[in-house]
Amino acid sequence: MGEIVDIILGLILGAILMYWVYSLFRKKKSKEITQQQSTVILNKIRSVCKLVSVEGDFAEIYHYENTKDRFMSLFRSKKKALIVIKAKAHIGYDLNKLNMRADNDRKRIILSHFPEPEVLSIEPDLQFYDIKNGIFNSFSPTDLTNLNQEAKEHIKQKIPESGLMETAKNEAMQAVLVVEKIVETIGWTLDYSALELPVTEQQSLES
Repeated sequence: MGEIVDIILGLILGAILMYWVYSLFRKKKSKEITQQQSTVILNKIRSVCKLVSVEGDFAEIYHYENTKDRFMSLFRSKKKALIVIKAKAHIGYDLNKLNMRADNDRKRIILSHFPEPEVLSIEPDLQFYDIKNGIFNSFSPTDLTNLNQEAKEHIKQKIPESGLMETAKNEAMQAVLVVEKIVETIGWTLDYSALELPVTEQQSLES
């Protein structure tokens, strides 16, 4: 009789031990999967990299003039041109600058900081008019490359007064919602309650 009791107790203890080992293994595996999920979603958000929220078109007239001295400044040679700059500027957000952390226990991504909008790209198209070359100073391929860069800088200086940055700020919530959709693809949630949103965006969320 005592041997039967010992056998039964042994089976019960063995079953309890096996269940404990199985639960521990399952919990560890679940934790590893959750950590992998958080790593995947954070990398996925950053892989989007730059998100364009506003696009603006510019048309500017640019007067270019260059004077070079020759022969110990005895002669001056001038080249000039009238340049019409048509450019497309893209304003948006660099998602690499997001401040995020993963809450693995609650399966959520906490977004604590969203970057300011910035100029992501400027695509200029230059059209030359009234080109005048000097005797010792004419336009070269290098000049065209430099003018293309100068055109970008010229348009970049015009962006602050264009209102594009303010428009991009007002579109910040749309960018956050894009991030939220990415997070939801693997069944997680995005917590952006720490962000300071514009009043207009807060009102749209409350309505």
